[in-house]
Amino acid sequence: MYPESLKNLIESFKLLPGIGEKTAERLAFYLINEDIEKTDFFANSIKEAKEKIKRCSICNSITDKDICDICNNNLRTKEVLCIVEDPKSIFLFEKIGTYNGEYHVINGLISPLEGIDPDDIGLEKLIKRINSSNFQEIIIAVKPSIEGETTALYIKKIIEGMNIKVTRIASGIPIGTDIEYIDTMTLERALNDRKEIE
Repeated sequence: MYPESLKNLIESFKLLPGIGEKTAERLAFYLINEDIEKTDFFANSIKEAKEKIKRCSICNSITDKDICDICNNNLRTKEVLCIVEDPKSIFLFEKIGTYNGEYHVINGLISPLEGIDPDDIGLEKLIKRINSSNFQEIIIAVKPSIEGETTALYIKKIIEGMNIKVTRIASGIPIGTDIEYIDTMTLERALNDRKEIE
């Protein structure tokens, strides 16, 4: 019943996570009623982000440069590395403003049930970085789940014998919860109360 171009716009919105039919329709109608300058800006922002955003050559986070601003910052502590499962987690920790070390993003978590092995999450790059740096502590800040626990233990096993303290962010974060949905106070407490993996 909709014109083809509007139908395509609705279908495009439905591709986004958490967007159903009604929300997609509401967003599409909102956009077609906006000024052409706003819709051009919206469309160009999507295109530009897709073209320019890439992975940092050091930490694997997202950036529009070869090396991200965090890795380029010489004022950050070079002795502590925080391992996260996705770039969004870095921005959450940065919002707290209490962590001043470096980060490394792995590509998800080990999950044998889903066929995701250690080789699939980019641990080679992480190990090369650890071997070429002088980290005194490695904080593992991944989702508290079976996959998160498996990944943390695997990373600890790899690092054994390197004389590096390995810690994990403390509990207080409910099991199965994605880090992106946790309030900053809980996240800060979990980071400050981290414990060494036994």
